[in-house]
This record gives sequence, C-alpha cells and structure tokens, in this order.
Amino acid sequence: MLTSPLSRAMETCRLAGLGDRAEPTDDLVEWDYGDYEGRRTTDIRVERPAWDLWVDGVPAGETVDDVGRRADRVIEAARTAGGDVALFAHGHVLRALGARWAGLAPDRGAVLALATASISVLGWERSTPVIERWNEIDRT
Repeated sequence: MLTSPLSRAMETCRLAGLGDRAEPTDDLVEWDYGDYEGRRTTDIRVERPAWDLWVDGVPAGETVDDVGRRADRVIEAARTAGGDVALFAHGHVLRALGARWAGLAPDRGAVLALATASISVLGWERSTPVIERWNEIDRT
C-alpha cells in the first residue's frame, strides 16, 4: 500500500482498513500548484481566461512532466511489488498516473475525470497495461 503523506490520503487509507500497511511516499503528493496553490480555477481565469492546468501549468510550481516522472516512479514500485497494490493520493497526480499507466503522456490525465473517494483499478490485458475501472463511486 502506497499513500501520499498528506493527511487526507493517510486518513482515507486508514478508513479503508489499510493504514497499518501503508508506506507514505512523496511521489503521491498532489501536484505542486506553486503560485496558484489554494486558488480556484475560476479565480485564476479572471487573470488568464483560457488557463488550463494540463496545458499551461503553474508559475513557480511543478510541470506536468514533473508530475509524470513522479507517477512513473510509483508505477515502477507497484509493478515490482509482487502483487496487488492500493494507492491513496490526490486527484491530479492520480489522473496523471492513470495516463502514464496506460502509456500515455501525463497531460492526457486531463481526460480522466476523478471524483473524491472514487475507486479506480489499473491492471493488465495480457501484457498490456490497461485501465480496468475508473472513477467508480458508491452511490448507495
């Protein structure tokens, strides 16, 4: 089990019953939004009307390729773990990770909507990494 060391992810991991086996890794921390940390997209777009995180990035923060490299390290750790691995992290980094798992550029995570507390499953179709399930939410 790998988790972001940030409290939201650690608590979710604990609530899922996996907290005692969790290994925190900074590679699962959310995208560093730099100067845009804590700002809403609608507020940023007052200054930059066409701004898109996945295309334009953020001043003084991580690039999409930086996030992709972190995702690649998590994927490598998961693939060499010798079994199933649960990941607990944050929306944008997980979207980039989903794209990278499928062999896509990290900016393609833009098309992978991800809700809070959703479940996604990455797996294999023979020897090809695939997205088996994405953004499933228990609506009961």
